[in-house]
Amino acid sequence: MKSKSKKSDQNIDLYNSNFELEMLLPYTEAISAGFPSPAEEYLELSLDLNKELIKHPASTFFGRVKGNSMQDAGIFDGDILIIDKSLSPFDGAKAVCYIDGEFTLKTLKKDNENLWLLPANESYKPIKITEENDFIVWGIVTYVIHKI
Repeated sequence: MKSKSKKSDQNIDLYNSNFELEMLLPYTEAISAGFPSPAEEYLELSLDLNKELIKHPASTFFGRVKGNSMQDAGIFDGDILIIDKSLSPFDGAKAVCYIDGEFTLKTLKKDNENLWLLPANESYKPIKITEENDFIVWGIVTYVIHKI
């Protein structure tokens, strides 16, 4: 079942998560990054990505990244984010923030009395949060999914 779009702007598309259906996928623990090993006996296992990746279903959303401001952190245009709104912000967290009417993905940085939103691309400047900004940390990114 497709999730309904929650919010869309030029920086990120956000979607509600849907946990009505269990979706068990074939799974194996026998994938070796060293010497090959027989995998036939492990193919009967299954994995539900909702249960594996989402700890707080009621407060979890998906987002699709638009843009390249986080590419040096391994987060690329078109990647899918798993965002947990129940987690508290912390220094160094990858966070989806709402600032002055737009959503953005940045790394949180706290120094002394200042909060900064740091990009991971030298083409973009850090954003200093001031009292004049309409600002909230909307959610903390727990996983990034992208093609390799």
